[in-house]
Parts: sequence; C-alpha cells; structure tokens
Amino acid sequence: MTDSPPKSGPLSGIKIVELAGIGPGPYAGQLLADMGADVIVIDRPGGSIVPKAIDGRGKKSIILDLKKPEAVTALLKLVASADVLIEGLRPGVTERMGVGPDACHAVNPGLIYGRMTGWGQTGPWSQMAGHDINYIGMTGVLNAIGKNGQPPVPPLNMVGDFGGGSMFLVNGILAALVERARTGKGNIVDAAIVDGTNSLMSFVHGMAGLGQWRTQREANLLDGASPFYRCYMTSDGKFMAVGCIEPQFFAAMMERLPVDKDTYGGQHDRAAWAKQHELLEDVFATKTRDEWEAIFAGTDACVTPVLDYVEAASHPANAARQAFVQDGRWLHPQLAPRLATQPLASHFDIATKGGDYADILTEAGLGEHEISQLIAAGAVVANKD
Repeated sequence: MTDSPPKSGPLSGIKIVELAGIGPGPYAGQLLADMGADVIVIDRPGGSIVPKAIDGRGKKSIILDLKKPEAVTALLKLVASADVLIEGLRPGVTERMGVGPDACHAVNPGLIYGRMTGWGQTGPWSQMAGHDINYIGMTGVLNAIGKNGQPPVPPLNMVGDFGGGSMFLVNGILAALVERARTGKGNIVDAAIVDGTNSLMSFVHGMAGLGQWRTQREANLLDGASPFYRCYMTSDGKFMAVGCIEPQFFAAMMERLPVDKDTYGGQHDRAAWAKQHELLEDVFATKTRDEWEAIFAGTDACVTPVLDYVEAASHPANAARQAFVQDGRWLHPQLAPRLATQPLASHFDIATKGGDYADILTEAGLGEHEISQLIAAGAVVANKD
C-alpha cells in the first residue's frame, strides 16, 4: 500500500465498493476516484484481469474469494458503510453470489447499487455475451462509421464501453446520490451500454427527423461526405483534421489555401463535393503536417493536426494544459473535468492487488483476530506487497 494524504475533491467522503471487472465499470470507478471518492476494489484470487495501472489509479484493493460464505459476509460488512456499489457482471450473478441489490439494501438501505451491462438487466439478450462492437452495432453508431460500400470501422471501444457505458453509469450514480440526499433512499442504476449509446445518437435521430440525415455512410454532413469535415493526408503521410462547418470558419480556411474560390464552388453545393474532395486532397498533399499546422495555428479555420497518442502527450497545446501526468513508465491523462476547487494531479497512486486488505477491514470494524480468521479460511488473500 502507498501512503498518501487524505483524498480531496468534490466526492471526498463518498465510499464506493467496486467488484473487479474490465472496461466500463472500472473506468467509471476511476472517474469517481479522480473526483475524490474512496474506491475499494474487490479483486478475485488468481491473476489480475487487467494491470492495475490501467484502471486502478486512486483506488484501494482487497482480494475476497466470494465463493466462500465468510468472504460474502465480509463484503456485506463493507457494503454496510458504503455509499455506492459498482458491478459489471451478467444480470442475476450477484444475486446468486448473495450480494445482489436486495441483500445489499438489507444491510444498507441508502446504498446506490450501480449495474453496468451491455444489453441491460432485462430484455431477450440480457444474458448474452457481447463486447463494444456488438453493442454499438445495435444502435446505428457502428453502421454510421467508415466508408460507403465497405465494412463499418470500429471506433476502438470509446463510443460504447466508455461513452455509452462508463459515462452514463457515473451520471446515474451521481444523480442517485443527489436524490438520496433529498429522500434518504438508495437506488439501483441499470446502466446498459446499448441504452447509453442510443442516447448518444440523439443528434442523429433529430437530424433524421428533419430529413437531414441518411443511413448511408459518407452521405451526411459529419461522416466524411462533406469536404469541409474530414481528414486529409499530408506530404509526409500524416493527416490534418478539417472541421470548418460554419461559413466564417470555412472562409478562414479558404483564405489560407492556394485554391481558386470560383473553381472550388459553394461550400454546401453537394453536387460539387466530390470534385472539392479531390481538390483539397491535392492541396493538402503539397505540405507536411507540421507545415500545415503552422499555417493554421491561432486561426478560426478549424484545421488541426491528427496526432497519435504518443504525439498527443507531448504536443505544446496539451503540455500547456498539463493534460498528462508521467508516472514512471505510465502516462496518465489529467483529471477531467477540471474543477476550480480541485488541484490538478501531479501523480497518481496505483492500487496493488490485495495490498490494502488490513486497512480496509480494520476501517470496516474488524479486529486483528477476525481478519486472521478470514485469511485462515481463504476468504481473504493477504497481499502485503
């Protein structure tokens, strides 16, 4: 365990119990930890699911073998004094383990029980396995990304797992905490990646209702169809992102390009978009990415470089914002969003799997003898690293 000062932030004093998992649940816990919450991860015996440096910053860890009744009792002891529980197992699994919503609310009626799944707690697919690509495939998002006539391109797992999943779980937990402050009652947050991603599609559904969006890829304003909202390759094989939607921003771009305005045509002349694509491709191919960045730096043209994640960490614009924290071999994105009352992080403590068991159990009211009994029973795995 790493000694560190008491956590600060708007969620300081909020205690969260997180059942170890992968992806959106742990990331939600990390976001809450970043805001000052005390997050205790209930890890499983055996190998780690993912390295703690990926999703364990600002958290504590205890290893409980929840196949043993003593471990279930210990977990409920932790839940009794917690504000939130986060789990990302299939519907019904925690109930069978003895730590479902009813069991937890029996010891803590004010608990916010956060459930993270792909398909939701109900519905014909609730028990099916899946991953981000499957979930966003059911929302229209995946179908909308990529080139027309070619397979859709998975947007990593940013849109579903973290956008439609983690962010909506955090949103639900925070809303439930606010409601509890008013009513004193706990709640269950059913955060499904499909539901959250459907919500992210609200803009598209609204545009479609206005007759301004088509299901075909590369046929819409923001999916690569328009020459003023897409990426162009530069002479060094890198790319510039062009996003000058508004006419004044488009004009700012055109002022800095060696393009004849009359030859180019109107910005919203869809019949000319194919020709305009080719024209801009030829123009951007004449200079390197750095040269184009220098030309457009400080302007309202909405033309910026496309960076890889290594370049992003060292780019002057990000460095000026202290957007990343280098901790040894690990590069961590800075706290987001930034609150005026919360200092930026200069380092992040990373949990050691099982390394906080003694402090966690002692804080829950267990004495040394009780802790020793749990270890002897195999309910708690003692890791003192």
